Amino acid sequence: MRKRLTAVPLALSLAAAVPAHAQYQLPPAPLQAIVDAPRAPGLSLSPRRDLVTMVATPALPSIVEVAQPELKLAGLRINPRTYSPSRFSFGTDLTLLDIATQKESRISGLPKPLRLADTAWSPDQKHLAFTHVNLAEKGNGAQVELWVVDIATRAARRLTAQPLSYVNGTGFSWLPDASGLLVHLKPAGLGKAPPLTGVPTGPSTQDSEGGGTAGSARQLRTYPDLLKNEADARVFEHYATVQLALVDLAGKTRLVGAPDLFIGARLAPGGKLILTQSLTRPFSYIVPASSFPRRIDVRDLSGKVVHLVAERPLEEGLPPGNDAVSNGVRDVSWRVDAPATLVWAEAQDGGDPAKPAPGEVRDIVYAHAAPFTEPPKVLAKLATRYNGVQWGRGDLALLTEAWYKTRAVKTWRIAPDQPGAAPEQIFSYSFEDRYNDPGQPVTQPDAAGLPRLVIGADTSILLDGAGASAEGDRPFIDRMSLTSKQKQRLFQSAPPYYENPVAVLDADGSRLLTTRESPTERPNYFIRDLSKAADAQLTALTNFPHPTPQLKNVQKEQIRYKRADGVDLTATLMLPPNYDPKRDGPLPLLMWAYPQEFKSASAASQTTGSPYRFNAVSYWGPAAFLAMGYAVLDNPSMPIVGHGDAEPNDTYLPQLVASAEAAVNEVVRRGVAERHRIAVGGHSYGAFMTGNLLAHTRLFKAGIARSGAYNRTLTPFGFQSEERPFWKAQDVYQAMSPFNNADKIKDALLMIHGEQDNNTGTFPIQSERMFQAVKGLGGTARLVMLPNESHAYRARESIMHMLYETNNWLEKYVKNAKAP
Repeated sequence: MRKRLTAVPLALSLAAAVPAHAQYQLPPAPLQAIVDAPRAPGLSLSPRRDLVTMVATPALPSIVEVAQPELKLAGLRINPRTYSPSRFSFGTDLTLLDIATQKESRISGLPKPLRLADTAWSPDQKHLAFTHVNLAEKGNGAQVELWVVDIATRAARRLTAQPLSYVNGTGFSWLPDASGLLVHLKPAGLGKAPPLTGVPTGPSTQDSEGGGTAGSARQLRTYPDLLKNEADARVFEHYATVQLALVDLAGKTRLVGAPDLFIGARLAPGGKLILTQSLTRPFSYIVPASSFPRRIDVRDLSGKVVHLVAERPLEEGLPPGNDAVSNGVRDVSWRVDAPATLVWAEAQDGGDPAKPAPGEVRDIVYAHAAPFTEPPKVLAKLATRYNGVQWGRGDLALLTEAWYKTRAVKTWRIAPDQPGAAPEQIFSYSFEDRYNDPGQPVTQPDAAGLPRLVIGADTSILLDGAGASAEGDRPFIDRMSLTSKQKQRLFQSAPPYYENPVAVLDADGSRLLTTRESPTERPNYFIRDLSKAADAQLTALTNFPHPTPQLKNVQKEQIRYKRADGVDLTATLMLPPNYDPKRDGPLPLLMWAYPQEFKSASAASQTTGSPYRFNAVSYWGPAAFLAMGYAVLDNPSMPIVGHGDAEPNDTYLPQLVASAEAAVNEVVRRGVAERHRIAVGGHSYGAFMTGNLLAHTRLFKAGIARSGAYNRTLTPFGFQSEERPFWKAQDVYQAMSPFNNADKIKDALLMIHGEQDNNTGTFPIQSERMFQAVKGLGGTARLVMLPNESHAYRARESIMHMLYETNNWLEKYVKNAKAP
């Protein structure tokens, strides 16, 4: 008789079916230990690539922290105490690590307790700036403070007494000559925020005067946290009002013009001009601040506008299609290898991918050099959409265009100092074809701290790629000659390790900063010197211990199997430590997945992941339940393929069911699971998948659905990669909605959702209505709404309770399920 792995007893019985405001509960001790496991610090490389900052990562914040006041305005979440974006996790210590000696040094003078938000190296590497979020109730009260570290003395000091104010970004950036910083300050005379009395002054009104014509159609996604009335608008204006200032290293402050609704300010590489973006009225109640009207200006260092780049109107939606973009000037930035040259794109089809492109040109990319008295010059005419430039020098930059509909990507070599020169195609590939991805060109900071292509002899560049293959991912660094197009492989990860280049330390690619890991060794940082003999190349930089040593011997295998239609599928099978199939037999199994759309079966069949990656056991994914005696099938492929002109979602359900059947058949064939003891789960689109699998199959005894959407008519202008609106694909929307098939759900469904989910399309009402449907139809379901939580959950209490609920559900409906 086979013995089963011992299970931790059910901690508490499931709550009664009546609505209740329960207390936070703790899961069994093995799951608690995973939540409280130590975390590795965050690392940031210096411009000269010889020092690294190490920021200590704290434990999860408490619900007290997560429940602090928060304003939800214009699609943003703002901490009204600090005049900054809401955030709940901060660095608690800051040290420097010398790459050459591997010695770590302390920094004196840091604020205590440290609540570090963001850091930035000065271009000359003499200083490190960081923001500290001071929540002190006394003195000046809560505020965001700007500090600098003198690298030579390893000493920190506060740079300016005036608090920062910003609703997006970091609120500060270095001047190109490293003499100071451009800072977003709270205006001195701003006063108190307008009160939100709750007493209306009249109705909120909205209008649409499109006339129902085809050209007026717009995709209006279901955005959260929008303005609701004029009172909201006035409060938003208050918190979004910023005073730009230049602050030197002595703390001397020079104001840059007058306060305004600045949402972006970027210094030109020459340091003499500032590109600003500021919001203007009218605001909107149906789109977030990113779509509000804005002025895009070039200003001098006094704040005077010297050039109007564009005045963008309110944009309440884009034309239909994933390749739709804004009409007019968009994606404005500085050319990083010139003192003051603007670069932007303009759609020639009005931003509408359904319209024919004049002369087969969809986008034109322009360059305009200061003092902006001459007309802009054309950098490139593109058949698809502009996707950015990586700058090198006057005769070499790499410009990329892409078209989502076909997954096509092209990269061109251009000569920005010679706009009339014909571009040369360097790469052409499909972004879903991971096996043939050439990698991304490597950049390094220049003297102004801006990213520039690493260009070597024979006009060669370096490429950093994932190295996807049938054997799994094997990251690489290549050198490619842009003259001969020949490639030389400088480095590639090799079994039994997974080694990933983080940065190229030398211009010739001979020294790399990498992370290296294996199934039993967590990622650590190494210096790899390719000029040395193979057995002498590695120097350890960090030595982070295993975070969950009790699970060090987890068994993992990257498995391959086929769907009924011949599509090859991949999954990661994980088994508990010391599991013996002969002794322990089949286990209860948790499958955790997230569907993905493809345009070709060959791309959908490609292997993902690597068998040599660390067996990380996180509280967020399914692997935590290895500690409770479950087998786990993590990230099984759920490809939804649309061949040719067909849309993937036209056959979403049969493909989803076929993928799930293939996964279940494989784990049963291997003898690690039994058909009557398998659960399926997922987060967000994975929760949507879970609802569908329970509605259309009896493959699973239970489902775990976190932060999902279940009624696609509530996201009528598209979701995920679906670009058709509901009115153009009603049958697809209806068929894909688990809510419409709630009467078919015969197995137990646990739904967990953050009460303040801010993700487009996964409003909390989605889970509330789905639960009501299942309950009203006599099904088995439980709904857990986590207070103060967003799309991803943050508070320790919330994470613990999530695991408590999940463990109880699996214990009751899966682990102890009886064979039919």
